[in-house]
Amino acid sequence: MHFRLNPLTQRKLQRFRSIKRGFWSFLILSILLLAAAAGELLINSRALVVKYQGHYYFPTYTAFHPGTVFGENYSYESNYRQLKVRFARERQGNWVLMPPVPFNPIENDFPPGIFPPTRPSLAEWHYLGTDTTGRDVLARLFYGFRIAMVFSLLFMALVYLIGVTVGCAMGYFGGTFDLLAQRVVEIWSNIPFLYIVIIIASILTPNLGVLLAVVVLFSWTGMTYYMRTVTYREKARDYVAAAQVLGASTSRIIFQHILPNSLSTIVTFIPFTLASATTLLTALDFLGFGLPPPTPSWGELLHQGTSNLQAPWIVTSTFLALVFVLSLATFIGEAIREAFDPKKFTIYK
Repeated sequence: MHFRLNPLTQRKLQRFRSIKRGFWSFLILSILLLAAAAGELLINSRALVVKYQGHYYFPTYTAFHPGTVFGENYSYESNYRQLKVRFARERQGNWVLMPPVPFNPIENDFPPGIFPPTRPSLAEWHYLGTDTTGRDVLARLFYGFRIAMVFSLLFMALVYLIGVTVGCAMGYFGGTFDLLAQRVVEIWSNIPFLYIVIIIASILTPNLGVLLAVVVLFSWTGMTYYMRTVTYREKARDYVAAAQVLGASTSRIIFQHILPNSLSTIVTFIPFTLASATTLLTALDFLGFGLPPPTPSWGELLHQGTSNLQAPWIVTSTFLALVFVLSLATFIGEAIREAFDPKKFTIYK
């Protein structure tokens, strides 16, 4: 059995590829997501490969190796940067291969006689400098991006799951159910979201799961209105009436007829949902109601940068990274909206 897109979808995808700004933005964001998934190979304080006395070690994705394994006199995890310098000095055939940025996002680096924050330095491998506690800014930016993307993707999936389900049910069944559901959605959407976050942050330390659950609970209502409207429109089409006459079940009509024909509405909002989730997480972290320290976060970096303007590299790099990612998402969203515009492709040629 071969999966094949229908001609209308193929034309929409071709239209998307022809919009160069959106298509290239999609490729760049995809590359960034792939790099974030393999982040430990690029930015990490653990070595990628260590050769010592004829044996090879791969510390990045394995258990930590104490310094005694490599001839050091301590039992905690090896400092691979110092180990690399030592092996190069001894010249006994041992070597260490480090990632391009040999720091992790929560590691404090205090060079002798220098107090953080320190300026960007190629010699010290701090390409964007350090923050107020000596942590590498590039490492925190990179892992902050990964956390923001994980949060945004999970946020989008859950919001769509709840919003599309409720909205389709409201639009398809209508009547009393639709009326009652609208009143519940209106009441729920009027609950002040920020107050709830402040209360939860004062009671417990919100981790990623707790924060995601709270944000999703107060963000799914907007999608219901779109799906309710689309479902009402599609339910009045002839193909739905034909399916009902032929005896198709409710689930079959919704999942195999209405939802596929609502794809343009669902797909169009995906990039904008990702951008809004990233902005929301950054804002909560900036205000101190987001992820707990020392979790790498763009909002926390922005807070540091605005509080320490004598170190402009902190706020400048974070601001540019945020603008760059949000611009990519916006360009992708505009291209998808234009490519999937139902007014452009209503008949086959």
